[in-house]
Amino acid sequence: MKERKFAFLLKGEDYDPVVQQTFFETPFMTTYVFTVRNFEEAAAKVQALAEEGFGVIELCGAFGPEKAREYQKLTGGRVAIGYVTHDPEQDPLFAAFFGA
Repeated sequence: MKERKFAFLLKGEDYDPVVQQTFFETPFMTTYVFTVRNFEEAAAKVQALAEEGFGVIELCGAFGPEKAREYQKLTGGRVAIGYVTHDPEQDPLFAAFFGA
C-alpha cells in the first residue's frame, strides 16, 4: 500500500518553520505538522507538499476559506485542502486568547 501523507499547517509570525515541525507515523499514514510565518510561506509549502505526494492539507483557522481555495488551485486540484473553523459564538474566546 502506498503511504498516505497528511499535513497540518499552523501560521504564526513567531514560528521558526525549520525548528517547529513534527510528524506521527502509523502503518497506513504519516501525519505532519508544519509551521509557516505568513501566507507567502504557506503558498510555497503547499506547492512543495503537493509535489511530495501529500493527499490532504489542513490549514489552521488563520487561513479561512479564501486561502484554502487559493491554495487548492496552486496544487492543480490534486490535493484536498481544508481549514479549521469554529462556532461564531466562540469568537470572544478566540479574540481574548489571540489578543485580537
